[in-house]
Amino acid sequence: MENQEQLDQFQAYVDQEMKVEAKDWMPEKYRNTLIRQIAQHAHSEVVGMLPEANWVTRAPSLKRKAILLAKIQDEGGHGLYLYSACETLGVDRDTLIDELHDGTAKYSSIFNYPTLNWADIGAVGWLVDGAAIVNQVSLQRTSYGPYSRAMIRICKEESFHQRQGYVIMMEMAKGTPAQKAMAQDALNRWWWPSLMMFGPSDKDSLHSQQNMAWKIKRHSNDELRQKFVDMTVPQTEYLGLTLPDPDLKWNAERGHYDFGEINWDEFWQVVRGNGKCNKERIAARQKAHDEGAWVREAALAYAAKKRNKKGAA
Repeated sequence: MENQEQLDQFQAYVDQEMKVEAKDWMPEKYRNTLIRQIAQHAHSEVVGMLPEANWVTRAPSLKRKAILLAKIQDEGGHGLYLYSACETLGVDRDTLIDELHDGTAKYSSIFNYPTLNWADIGAVGWLVDGAAIVNQVSLQRTSYGPYSRAMIRICKEESFHQRQGYVIMMEMAKGTPAQKAMAQDALNRWWWPSLMMFGPSDKDSLHSQQNMAWKIKRHSNDELRQKFVDMTVPQTEYLGLTLPDPDLKWNAERGHYDFGEINWDEFWQVVRGNGKCNKERIAARQKAHDEGAWVREAALAYAAKKRNKKGAA
């Protein structure tokens, strides 16, 4: 049983910017919060491979195919790092995967939107990975050591992903009128879902206050969203494109951009499983898991054979 003295000592420890490690004592609520957050992050990396995998065979050049394949491979690696970090908290990876497949666990709502053309791959890299970087850079300083260290490598690779997407958008924006129109259309469709990636507004976020006290999170959802908007507006202007928000304007008094109201009804509908691609994404993950069962079984059998040989020797 936890007592107040233990909780106070733990809080004092994280207040000193000390890292909590897997074998350290931690409040059960802290452990469960980390499992939920890291698992959701891992699921997002793995499900996030699907919208881009759809375009590997249709990328406009061999170079673009190779870059996109490298990016998808990175995302799979990120999922691996994060599942491994989650396992240090005492949860089984098979349980995490089962929770993803049965809908118990969530992943980022952004991946339930379709990639309709090549410009969407640029918008995903620029906006979605750009939003991820804003969120994940602060997670490099999260209080849980294994999560913090995983984020350091992930952020380096996400930076490449964001640049890859921006280059696609830049080349399309300076291309033919039809190409520029495709880039603008992709921006129109991905802008608001990208803002939703940071989660509900602070007034509706159930966990933010405690997570920030424990330094699991370093900034609130709305702070991160504002930082993303401020960063993205000048990038959009450089492209010669227009953000689909008539309320967007610079506020000199605040030193930030004001922007319009997010459609929270749409956000919650997607989170609850009613987005355009929710069922498709989970079905694809379940199919891949089922068809890969023989690989997992073979790997386990081989490992057992090696152990038996070593024991006999």
